Amino acid sequence: MQNWTKSKKFPEVSVCNHDAHYDYRGNLWTIWSSRLDPSKLKFNHDKVSVSKKNVLRGIHGDYKSHKYITVLYGELFFAVVDYRKPNENQNKLESETMVLSGDRPRSILLPPGFGNGFFVLSDSVVFHYKWCYEGNYPDVEEQFTIKWDDDRHQISWPHNNPILQDRDK
Repeated sequence: MQNWTKSKKFPEVSVCNHDAHYDYRGNLWTIWSSRLDPSKLKFNHDKVSVSKKNVLRGIHGDYKSHKYITVLYGELFFAVVDYRKPNENQNKLESETMVLSGDRPRSILLPPGFGNGFFVLSDSVVFHYKWCYEGNYPDVEEQFTIKWDDDRHQISWPHNNPILQDRDK
C-alpha cells in the first residue's frame, strides 16, 4: 500500500510513504503502481544512480518533466529547490530538505520547475528516478543547475567539502 502526503513546505511536491513488509530476510515493497498513483502520470523513462559516501549530486531540474524519486539502498540527505519562474511563484530558491533511506522507503514526486540534489550519508546509495515528460528527454542542455552552496536556497548540507562533478561546482 502507498500513503500519499504533501511535502511540509511545497504543496506541489508529493511524498509517498511505502508500506513495506519486513521479516528476517529483509523487506519487500512496491515503488510505484499505476493503480495507486493519484497523479495519473504516464512515466516513460527510468534511471538509476549509484553513488559513494560524500558525493553530492545536483541541484538539477527542468521545466518539462515530473520526477518520481526513490532511494533503493543506503541513506542520503535530499534537497528540493523551487526554481519555478518568479511570475508563477514568489518562493524562488526556497528549499526543503529531508533524509531518505532504503530502510524507510518513501518516494518524492517533483513537478516541473523543482530542482533536486542529494548528499550521500552511507557508504553507498542506489537512487532511482522515474521520469514523465513529453517529447525528447530533457538532457543537460534543457536542464537548470543551481550551485549546491548558493546562499539563496539556505541549505545546510551535512558536509562542506563534498565530492562534486564539474557541473555542480
